[in-house]
Amino acid sequence: MIYFYQFVLSFFASASFGVLFNAPRKALASCGVTGAFGWLVFYACREAGMDLILATYLGAIALSMIAIFYSRHKRMPIIAFITCGIIPLVPGGLAYNAMRHVVLKDYMTALEYGFEAALISLAIAMGIISTEMIDQVLQAVRKKLKKERV
Repeated sequence: MIYFYQFVLSFFASASFGVLFNAPRKALASCGVTGAFGWLVFYACREAGMDLILATYLGAIALSMIAIFYSRHKRMPIIAFITCGIIPLVPGGLAYNAMRHVVLKDYMTALEYGFEAALISLAIAMGIISTEMIDQVLQAVRKKLKKERV
C-alpha cells in the first residue's frame, strides 16, 4: 500500500511541476507517470538497502527510459518529460540544509550536505545521459541493420 501512496504523491508532484513549467496539457499525465516511476524505482531500491547515490542513478535511468518512450509515442520533445520527471529525485532538502549550515557557520556539516547534494545531482545527470546515449546507439544499429536488409 505504501508503494501506491508513493506513486500517487510523486505523480502529482511531477504533474504539478508540469503545470508550473507550462508543459503541454496532453503531456501532463505522462509527465506525472514519468516522475512517479522514477521515484518508485528509487524508493524500492532504498527500501532494499541500496546506497542513496546508486538508487538515484537507477531512478534516473528508469525515468529517462519512460521519457524516451513518451517522447516517441506523443511525438514531443523529451525535455518536457525529463524536466518534470526528475523533480521527485532532486535533492532540494539537502541543498537547503547545506545553505542553512553555511549561514549558521557550521562549515563542516554544510560541506557534507553540499557534497551529498552534488553527488545526487551528478547521479541524476549521469542516469539521464547514459540512457540517452544507449538509446542513440541502439537507434543507429537499428537503422544500419534496416539499411542492410534493403
